[in-house]
Amino acid sequence: MGSGPQAESRYREPGPAFGRAGPEVIGDTLIRLATENEWHLRELPEGTGCFKEERIVEFIFLLAEEWRLEQPARYQAVELLERFMIKQVEQISKSSSKSVKHSEQRGGSSCSSLEDQLYNTFVLRLVSCVQLASKLSLHYNRVTSDVALKFLQSLKYSYTKQELLESELTVLKTLHFQVNVSTPLAYVELLLEVLGYNGCLLPTKPLHQMCIELLDFSYLARDAIYDTLLKMAIENSTPSELQVAKFLTVKEDFMLLAVGIISTSVFVLNRGHWKQVVEHLNCITGITSQSIQDFSYAVLEQVIGSTTPRQWYRSCGTKALEHRTGPLQ
Repeated sequence: MGSGPQAESRYREPGPAFGRAGPEVIGDTLIRLATENEWHLRELPEGTGCFKEERIVEFIFLLAEEWRLEQPARYQAVELLERFMIKQVEQISKSSSKSVKHSEQRGGSSCSSLEDQLYNTFVLRLVSCVQLASKLSLHYNRVTSDVALKFLQSLKYSYTKQELLESELTVLKTLHFQVNVSTPLAYVELLLEVLGYNGCLLPTKPLHQMCIELLDFSYLARDAIYDTLLKMAIENSTPSELQVAKFLTVKEDFMLLAVGIISTSVFVLNRGHWKQVVEHLNCITGITSQSIQDFSYAVLEQVIGSTTPRQWYRSCGTKALEHRTGPLQ
């Protein structure tokens, strides 16, 4: 174990250390994340995104802040809860189809009881997902059972420590113990690393901080941002149900989200380098420059709360995002 000023500095400054990874590591990691992202988009389950609505995300973020968890844990908790709840809903759907005849004969509904159980345990499961997310890194605070129980008791829940442990196990089993998956932050940080390696020299620390702030915002304003993107893509303010369904692959595209967040951050911090960074991101990911610019516009419109960004957006082009979805018309 190292000691002295250098070791102390390492522990005083948590977060990514840019510029230290070799080109082979960077390249391999980029390929892995891109492959993981494409696989995720091909296998999107029904109901994806339903449990990322603003109130749920805000609850998790505030809880993570209360427990002094770093950003990776809060994003991980959101993604864990989303994946777990979708699995639970799928199980309820299967149970419902199998037992519908029995339910009719008894004059009751086993599906209703399962739905009630899902509803009544939602906050418990959310806390369990935050707990699990806090344990996925050795370098951040871990949420102990005592801390979690104290919080639940403050909300007038009367769970025991055993029930809390069983809840964590339920989440793990439901997800087949596959809990350490990449979050959008991992994509953002890797792309920042690639930009630096490719000679796109930017002030990494303030850029990384801005990316985190905008990533937080994109989680909280998710529906509004992607609603703007969809309307831009179809050039129509009233998308059809089919267009909305098809656009789900855009909403779940972590690579697109990452390049959009970086592009927007650079636009805010150093507009003179913006076009250069967009071109770099296009070369790295294959996502068109227009799509990256559109994402920045959609985010900025929500941040500013007006259509002011439309002026610079109009000068950049006319249409994008179809490369991620195919024609939406």
